[in-house]
Amino acid sequence: MDFYDEVLRELLVAMGAALFVGNLMALLRRRAPAPVSEDGHELPRAPVGRTVAYMVMGFVVAFWGLASLLAG
Repeated sequence: MDFYDEVLRELLVAMGAALFVGNLMALLRRRAPAPVSEDGHELPRAPVGRTVAYMVMGFVVAFWGLASLLAG
């Protein structure tokens, strides 16, 4: 495995993990009181279906990248 192949696989793991963790945080913050902007309006919340779908995609990408790193 050359340098660029390994870097690409590491980037897959990092991007998948970031997608998973970022959406997990959005899902956890959803349970907290709604955040308010500076002008007093409530900010929109992340939709649950989309958030869970992105979490699953992030997990699959991170797992696939990690499996590729370990196999190669």
